[in-house]
Amino acid sequence: MRVVTRFKGIKKVNKRLASGEIKIYYFHRETMTRLPDDPTDPAFRDAIKAIASAPATVKGISNLTNLADSFRDSSEFDSLSERSRKDYVRYLDKVKEKFGTMPIEALADRRCRQDFLAWRDALAKKSPRTAEYQFMVFARVLSWSKHRGITNDNPLEKIGKLYTSDRKDKVWSRDDEARFIKDAPPSLILPFLFAIWTGQRQGDILRMPWSAYDGKSIRLQQGKTGARVVVPVAGRLKEALDATPRNGIQIVLNAHGRPWTSDGFKSVWRRGCAKVGIEGLTFHDLRGTAVTRLALSGATESEIATITGLSGNSVRQILDSHYLSRDPALAENGIAKLNRTFGE
Repeated sequence: MRVVTRFKGIKKVNKRLASGEIKIYYFHRETMTRLPDDPTDPAFRDAIKAIASAPATVKGISNLTNLADSFRDSSEFDSLSERSRKDYVRYLDKVKEKFGTMPIEALADRRCRQDFLAWRDALAKKSPRTAEYQFMVFARVLSWSKHRGITNDNPLEKIGKLYTSDRKDKVWSRDDEARFIKDAPPSLILPFLFAIWTGQRQGDILRMPWSAYDGKSIRLQQGKTGARVVVPVAGRLKEALDATPRNGIQIVLNAHGRPWTSDGFKSVWRRGCAKVGIEGLTFHDLRGTAVTRLALSGATESEIATITGLSGNSVRQILDSHYLSRDPALAENGIAKLNRTFGE
C-alpha cells in the first residue's frame, strides 16, 4: 500500500462490505473520479495521467454555473475593486440563473451565440445600459476561460456595443450648483463640494478618512486605479471641511452620522436631485464638471490629470469629446480675445 503515497492527490476510502470484508477504493481527489483498485497496476498510473490531461469538464467545470464560480475564485476576479466585485457577483448570478445548466461543450455550437444575444436584447428593452454591463461581465468570463484553456470557444467575442454613454452637455452649471447647495439635504452638500472641487470618484469620496486631510490638502489612493493624488483644498470645500465636526473616521457621513453605503448614497442622491429639480445630471457628471472648470480656469492638462488622477489621455478625451467642445464660455472667451486684438 505504500505505493499509493507516490501519487499526489489520491483519496483512499475504506468501506465495509456485507461480508464484513474491508474494501479499499481509490479516487482522484480533485475530481473524485474512481481509480483502479490496485495501485500497483500500471492502469492506476495511466488513469491518473488521463485525468490530468483531460478537458476541464472532467475537472469539475461542466456547465456555466461551474465556470462562473471558477471565475469568482480566480486572481482576475480578486484584482477587481470591491465595488466591481459586488457588481460582478450580481451579474454572474443572473447568468447562472438563465444559462447555468448549459454544458461547456455547448459553447462550440454557434447557435448559443444567438441565444445569448436574444437574452441581451430582452434585457435592453428595460435598460440598455444594464444589458451592456451584464454582457461585458459575461464576455469577460468567457474570455478568461478561453485564455486559461478551460474552454476552446468564446461565443461573445466581438459582439459590439449595445449602449454608448453620451454625456455631452452634461455639465453642472453655476445655477445648478447654487440650487443644489441651497435646497438639497445637508448630508449631500459635502460630497457634492468634494466632487466639484476635486474631481474625485464617488467611492473614494465616501470612503475618505479624516487622516487624508491635513488642513491644506487631501491625500488618497484611488480605489479604481490605485493612483495616488494630492489635491490642495480651497474655496467652498475648505470652508465646509473646516466647519465639519470630526465625529468619525470618515469625513462624509449620512444624516444619521454613519458612513454611507454605496446604495444608500445613490438612493438619497436621486431623491435630493428630484427635490431640487435637477434632471439629466448625475453625480459622475460632477467629475467632468470639475475637469471643465479647471480647464476654463486656465489649468493645463497635466495639472488637471494630477488633481483628478485621470490619465492625460483621459483628460484630453473629456475636454475634446464631451465638454469643452460644447462649452459656450470657450467661444465667448475666444471672441473676446479676438475683439481685443483686432476689434476697433
